[in-house]
Amino acid sequence: MPRTSYKELFSLSGKTALVIGGAGLLGKEIVKGLRDFNATVYLADTDKDKASDLLSDTNIRFLSLDLTNAGSVSAAIRSILDDAGRIDIMVNCAYPRTRDWGLKFEKILFASWKENIDNQLGGYFNCCQAVAEQMKAQGGGSIINLGSTYGVAAPDFSIYEGTEMTMPAAYAAIKGGGIALTNYLSTYYAEHKVRANTVSPGGIFDNQPKPFVEKYSKKTPLGRMGMPDEVVGAVVFLASDAASYVTGQNLLVDGGWTTW
Repeated sequence: MPRTSYKELFSLSGKTALVIGGAGLLGKEIVKGLRDFNATVYLADTDKDKASDLLSDTNIRFLSLDLTNAGSVSAAIRSILDDAGRIDIMVNCAYPRTRDWGLKFEKILFASWKENIDNQLGGYFNCCQAVAEQMKAQGGGSIINLGSTYGVAAPDFSIYEGTEMTMPAAYAAIKGGGIALTNYLSTYYAEHKVRANTVSPGGIFDNQPKPFVEKYSKKTPLGRMGMPDEVVGAVVFLASDAASYVTGQNLLVDGGWTTW
């Protein structure tokens, strides 16, 4: 039946959203964006204090959730279902990592490599498995995992010269694996009207050293790094009925970085 109006296409009114890692740099902006489009948002994280500035809104509710612990994930989901009865949207932007995160490739211990992949990629598995089954039971939903340009393109290590920064090897493996996992979910759950997509940001400004910011910006067609709020539109789109025929996609929000 043809639409008579497109005004409500992006509305999330009546929908329940779960944002895992919602107290982080991107997570907080995503929480605010989903709330602005009228979703009830459950902000799930391990640190409530980092999210305190958002919790005065009665339609943003904090949940303690450690995605590396399957029991913690299950308990958080049960809490949402007891309260709201369903989960329409899940956004996963959690970023757990070990204390030695950021070592150069030749210095990475195998135990650290395994722990980071288990915590991040394994955590995404924990959350996706539990939420996808709930969405299947209720007749649909939207899963959005946060990836990265480094999940699809090799790093340019020259942009890190003159700083103590590097691109951790596990990060590339985790983000590439996360994109593949999301694609898997998109076909596995398609018959149950569960959509699964990835949003992959490029470099997001977070007070990085000036040499890095300058080199990154020069390499990017739009000539600058992204800002945290610039990821929100892609997430809202994929969460909404505007993307009702979109699944299995990786939406790159990178200023054109991957087009070179």
